[in-house]
Amino acid sequence: MGIVPLEEALARAAEEKLDLVEVAPKASPPVCKIMDYGKYKYLQAKKVQEAKKKQTTIQVKEVKIRPKTEEHDYQFKLRHIKRFLSEKNKAKVTIMFRGREIAHSELGLKVLERIITDTEEEGIVEQTPKLEGRNMIMILAPRQ
Repeated sequence: MGIVPLEEALARAAEEKLDLVEVAPKASPPVCKIMDYGKYKYLQAKKVQEAKKKQTTIQVKEVKIRPKTEEHDYQFKLRHIKRFLSEKNKAKVTIMFRGREIAHSELGLKVLERIITDTEEEGIVEQTPKLEGRNMIMILAPRQ
């Protein structure tokens, strides 16, 4: 329509029973558009809602193990870790040391290295084993 005075633009919008919406206020002269603003806002909200539906959330599931865990219990925890990774969630593996066990933190490291080798097909190491206080923590992420 070109450059039109404000009063004339408002009159045209009222004539068409639509709204005069300022699109680019910083431009010289400001750019306006005649549209149904309510419908525009509704369509924008719909787009945001559609984007949220397609979005996936990744959870971090935690498995706690002791350094002296027996074989059956280890296999049981390993199945849980594999299930978490197959569901596209991250797995946080925590080795808890009690009492004097902390003096032999290499035993906990061996358990975590064994978990890494046992879950090679399902996941990758996102955070390498790290000792934090009396816990040794490692995070596994699913393979893409």
